[in-house]
Amino acid sequence: MNTLSVRLQDLNEAGVYRLNCPLDDLRVAVAQVGFALFETELGAVHNKGGFLTAVAQAIHAPSGFGNNWDALADALGDLSWSDVSGQPAPGYVLLLRNGGEAMGLPAADLNVATKILADTVSFWKTQGKPFWAFRC
Repeated sequence: MNTLSVRLQDLNEAGVYRLNCPLDDLRVAVAQVGFALFETELGAVHNKGGFLTAVAQAIHAPSGFGNNWDALADALGDLSWSDVSGQPAPGYVLLLRNGGEAMGLPAADLNVATKILADTVSFWKTQGKPFWAFRC
């Protein structure tokens, strides 16, 4: 198992980061540890609605997704629909591609999204599962 695979399993290191390795290396490491990987393209996102839609699609949120901040927080804190063969994933990685530092959001919305991601990391730590969000 490579170093990245080992680090992904470290509950204490899990968090929200800028990706500093090749995308393919991350995908291989995620597969090695059996985590669920959710990838979203943010290049065309320019507002809250676009961001929420992109992330909801990436995580395969249920059809009743409310397309608001509370719905995003609730969905990221559940993810039970991403179980494979009835087994929950041992961890999660959300990959936010091409959104830049602002993830396509105005400053106020960026603050809310960043807090939701940080709270999601904290929640999953209490469940003993790493949750990672990477911007690239």
